[in-house]
Amino acid sequence: MSTITDVAKAAGVSVATVSRALRGLDRVSPETRERVIRVAAELNYVASPTATSLASGRTKVVALMTPFITRWYFSTIVNAIQKTLRREGYHVILIVLEDDDNHEREPLTREMLWRRVDGVVTLNLPLEPAEHELLAGLDLPIVAIGTPVSGVPCVLIDDTAAMRTATGHLIGLGHRKIGYVGGIPQDLTLSRTPTERFAGYRRALADHGLPYQDSWVVEADWTAAGSYDAAGPFLDQPDRPTAVVAASDELAIGLIAAAQRRGLTVPGDLSVIGIDDYKLSEILGVTTVRQDVVLQGVEAATLLLSSMLEDAEQDDHRVVIPTELVVRRTTGPAPS
Repeated sequence: MSTITDVAKAAGVSVATVSRALRGLDRVSPETRERVIRVAAELNYVASPTATSLASGRTKVVALMTPFITRWYFSTIVNAIQKTLRREGYHVILIVLEDDDNHEREPLTREMLWRRVDGVVTLNLPLEPAEHELLAGLDLPIVAIGTPVSGVPCVLIDDTAAMRTATGHLIGLGHRKIGYVGGIPQDLTLSRTPTERFAGYRRALADHGLPYQDSWVVEADWTAAGSYDAAGPFLDQPDRPTAVVAASDELAIGLIAAAQRRGLTVPGDLSVIGIDDYKLSEILGVTTVRQDVVLQGVEAATLLLSSMLEDAEQDDHRVVIPTELVVRRTTGPAPS
């Protein structure tokens, strides 16, 4: 493997000149820079990332902190962020802080980030006061997604408005008895989105003078299996709603399966709408309020790149990504 000394000898310059030329620094003539780059390519020389970071003070690495990686929303955003940063020569350290099974979150520590990264992305991750203080002390550019972090930009959707759109679609079809599948998990990480979506459902009913009943609300974890398992008493009650708004498409899919198992038709007996536009929703014909998950990742990565490259002052402004109603086969007019 060629070394920087080999490149310097072959190009007829000093090691320092090779270093400056390959890092794009001043004080190197265009002719010399071109010669060094050509010789480095001919010798297949690759600069050591560690040496480069020591010389420049930058690691070209970004920390992406997320509670999960196995769920569709999180893995899709992680992929979008990695692709966007990689095009600009940055790499990502993935820090997964929560166990998907027992919801025990590992605390953020200084050792995870100190002298290792140039910036941080937090993905739907509420921070404890001590973690806020830790990040502020590192003086790094930070961008949040989903759950806001004090003093830094945040990319998100308006979950309350998305749920009001979903509920409003059912109301527009003539439904007056509208149920809800969701529930608010007890763990801190997943509290904001469920809370805001449930609030949107309640507000939409109130705005149209429609009744709310506890028996029309299904408490389920945010999986298709959880919705399927929990839907029995809800679907078997004599005063069943004619339509249901689910807090996510995965919840909607589980509910639809449970209804069909009981001989109910969707949307003939029960209209169902979700939120997200999950990867299977188009195939299964699920009506939904679509959020652009990839765009959220791209926007967050672009904001972080701007802060890192321009050394700009950060503030807590929010970039709200719009949502869109997508009507498919699972919603229809209310039964007469």
